[in-house]
Amino acid sequence: MTPRRAFWRGFADGAPFILIVVPYSLLFGVVARDAGLDLVQVMSMSVLVIAGASQFTAVALLQEHAPVFIALLAALAVNLRMAMYSAALVPHVGHASLGVRALISYLMVDQAFAVAVKTYEERPQMPREAKVAYYFGCMALICPLWYGCTLLGAVLGQAIPASLSLDFAVPVCFIALTAPLLRSLPHVVAALVSILSAIAFSWMPWSLWLIVAAFLAMVAGAQTDLFLQRRKARRA
Repeated sequence: MTPRRAFWRGFADGAPFILIVVPYSLLFGVVARDAGLDLVQVMSMSVLVIAGASQFTAVALLQEHAPVFIALLAALAVNLRMAMYSAALVPHVGHASLGVRALISYLMVDQAFAVAVKTYEERPQMPREAKVAYYFGCMALICPLWYGCTLLGAVLGQAIPASLSLDFAVPVCFIALTAPLLRSLPHVVAALVSILSAIAFSWMPWSLWLIVAAFLAMVAGAQTDLFLQRRKARRA
């Protein structure tokens, strides 16, 4: 597969996610404006961060007058998954130049990662240059639509009727992305622990339950993986 073909294959594979990205980014624009951010602040946050979940978290906490440190900490906790995404992509795109890897890091979003990793695993013979091109193809629609629809939501603001219920995009997006990735017992355990912890600690102020749930889920998943490895070693 040539890099050109790989790019357009990624473009086609990433295209269905516009059904999620459009309402998701529209909603962020509306919510951020409601929280008191001006147009420049909304777009600066969207362009610099380009991470919907952490952006929503930070805006919600600032709206609740939480300390800036807490808002940043919660947003960082939400985005810790990006470190794991990066580690998973290293065997496939780690050969690229520093500039290209920096651009890939900037364009790291759940949708592109999920599609790219699935394709890389299904096509282990894909050339290294084609893998890089494929990833950029996945983001070719997602990235500009995220910017554009955020701007549209911020400009229109209250003109978007509440009856549209754009907030449906948030849970639907993460369910669609997470469910196919639960391929092993450690994955399932981590997911269950995160859900139960989020419910158990939902009383915590400033959404600190996000940090607690993420930490407990990572510990549970890691310990489950260690348990399975030790059991396998004993049986060997």
